[in-house]
Amino acid sequence: MTENDGQKDFSEKAAEDAGGKPAEPRVSKPYIMPDEPEETPSEALVKEAAEAKDRMLRTLAEMENLRKRTQREVADARSYGIAGFARDILEIADNLQRAIDAVPAEAKETADAGFKGLIEGVEITERSLHRTLEKNGVQKFDPIGEKFDPNVQQAMYEVPDASVPTGTVVQVIQAGYMIGERVLRPAMVAVSKAPPKAG
Repeated sequence: MTENDGQKDFSEKAAEDAGGKPAEPRVSKPYIMPDEPEETPSEALVKEAAEAKDRMLRTLAEMENLRKRTQREVADARSYGIAGFARDILEIADNLQRAIDAVPAEAKETADAGFKGLIEGVEITERSLHRTLEKNGVQKFDPIGEKFDPNVQQAMYEVPDASVPTGTVVQVIQAGYMIGERVLRPAMVAVSKAPPKAG
């Protein structure tokens, strides 16, 4: 009996003692993650309710934003919807003012009753027109004596004038109008400038 035969007998004997069968060689198996436990019906309902609540909150936020935007648009339409019409009416206001300005003061005083009545009628019509414009949010502004502001005024020419700071409105050629907080028509103005230096 050789040495190898002795080893074989010993290993066979150990295998038989362990269970009667020769031992199989050990092979490492890959680790398999246990399956996640299945959701219970109550957990599924809770998850579904949370998703539905999230969708509902998002929809409510969108609806609130839409409501606010619509309110702003309606307010703007109410305030500024008549802008085109008001701009056209300003031509009538200008013409009435020109008619009043065309009559010299002394002619008004010496005029006969019929002519005085005509002048008064034009003045009343002009005042009534401005009241109606104001009632609808259109305000006349006269920037005489103010610093020139290109956002609401349009400079037509410069006037040398040392009595006021440079850039002051010294004459209004055509009155300006605002509608709400927007410029409906800028005022046409003459602006002061420093007189030329004598030299």
